[in-house]
Amino acid sequence: MRIYAKIRFYWGAFVISLFVSLMIILITLFPKYKGIIMHKLNRVILFLMGVKLKTIGKRDKKANLFLMNHQGIMDIIALEAIENTHFRWVAKKELFETPWFGYLLKNGDMISVDRENKAGLVKLLKDAKESIEEKNRAVAIFPEGTRSSNQKLLPFKPGAKLIANKLKMRVQPIAITGSKYALNEHNKTGHSGTIYIHYLNAFDVTDAPKDWYDKVREEIEKAIKEQEEKGIER
Repeated sequence: MRIYAKIRFYWGAFVISLFVSLMIILITLFPKYKGIIMHKLNRVILFLMGVKLKTIGKRDKKANLFLMNHQGIMDIIALEAIENTHFRWVAKKELFETPWFGYLLKNGDMISVDRENKAGLVKLLKDAKESIEEKNRAVAIFPEGTRSSNQKLLPFKPGAKLIANKLKMRVQPIAITGSKYALNEHNKTGHSGTIYIHYLNAFDVTDAPKDWYDKVREEIEKAIKEQEEKGIER
């Protein structure tokens, strides 16, 4: 079974690389349809990998900031596949400098953040404001700032809280489970299965308590544990 899981990992990696290349070509040729292109092709990726999607709760159409846990590239693929609106993802600057994926991030007009530079938060705030006021695109952030090697939720970094408070955004937390089981980039294994997207209750930060950021982390962690108790593969 271990060998089969390894084969599925490399098959998944091949499928993702192939379709990322196709996305780059298509969004370069048809920039007006970049959102539709990414949604459709990410759905094909999941189909070829034998991965299904299931949602819990409802997506708040008025929310303009989405905060979610992060375990790997499958989180992004799953959200892009299930959504019909074009998120503006926040990613660290280094990812924009990588081959293939970096080009996709740039052409997809995503947000680059330099976490080593104090001016990075200023740029993040400016880009987030542009996203909701000019581009009419919701911002998606992994508050942990990096991928977790297991299901355990890492501490949240301050960037998401800053822009939410400054721009008075409407926040919707999302708990994702099953993505690391589908493709584990740490031990290089893959499986067929289901990725669960759990939309938690949305709220306006202007009406929220001062510790709303900590409560969001608690809610995401609770949703993950509930899924684990149901026997959902992580």
